[in-house]
Amino acid sequence: MLRYIAQRLSESALVLLIMSFVIYGLIGLMPGDPIDLMINADPKLTAADAARLRALHGLDRPIWERYLTWLGGAMQGDFGFSRLHSRPVLEILWPRLGTTVILMGLSFALALLLAVPAGLLAALKPRSWRDAAVNVIAFAGISVPPFWLAILLIIVFAVLLGWLPAGGMAPRGAGLGAQIAHLALPVATLTLATLGGILRFVRAAAMEALRQDYVRTARAKGLGERQVVLGHVLRNAMIPVVTILALNFGALFSGALITETMFGTLGMGKTIYDSILGNDFNLALVGLLLATLTTLLANLLADICYAWLDPRISYD
Repeated sequence: MLRYIAQRLSESALVLLIMSFVIYGLIGLMPGDPIDLMINADPKLTAADAARLRALHGLDRPIWERYLTWLGGAMQGDFGFSRLHSRPVLEILWPRLGTTVILMGLSFALALLLAVPAGLLAALKPRSWRDAAVNVIAFAGISVPPFWLAILLIIVFAVLLGWLPAGGMAPRGAGLGAQIAHLALPVATLTLATLGGILRFVRAAAMEALRQDYVRTARAKGLGERQVVLGHVLRNAMIPVVTILALNFGALFSGALITETMFGTLGMGKTIYDSILGNDFNLALVGLLLATLTTLLANLLADICYAWLDPRISYD
């Protein structure tokens, strides 16, 4: 297992290297650069000033030379400065990465805690009222746009009831209660937005597992329903669900832009979007690489979970 993990980590490092070159090249080919923005903001800048600034920032060199310079600095822990914030990139990203990890972690955990038992109950009693209720919830979660759901939660819990803040971040030094209050609505939005898809996959995988011969054999041997469901059905049903979760986590990590924008939460999705609009190349590059790294690590974790869920799977 350790050898396999080391091999996967080395492959992930190679993928990150390739992706860094691709992303750097695509961002470098975007029309306009920071110097063009400076010229548009200050008409007094002459063509000579622009040429001098481009030479100062290395923008007059070929893109592959600029990439190698950036890569050399990145290998030493220097990922450059943010043009929008005039601070090192990592100083900007670490707090926002922590915010996104908290949002994603809480929403994923809540979605799993709700989806797994509900999906199992629906699979055990197909075409019952429980199955119908789970299907309605699942289709509603898949169909409702996240921005509409965010607006609805804000209107109900912030405007009408006044129980929770409408958005923003908890001030520094705020207590646990204030932090939970500011996280409640965005976490609820992300949880409800991801719950429907997970519910459908859990229900379908559990129904497929219930039809297998090993389930009939376990019941014929006299095992109780609880042992059959938890020891045989759930473990095998979670294998395809883990695959879907791993694929969705990276997209959710960088794609929570709508939720973060609606609630004014400074997370990775909004940071990457703002950096691309503002031609903040270093910040956009490192943010996209973090999203890539998250997807790679989520897939590695999924492979490890396969071996834990099914003892027949071995990486030795």
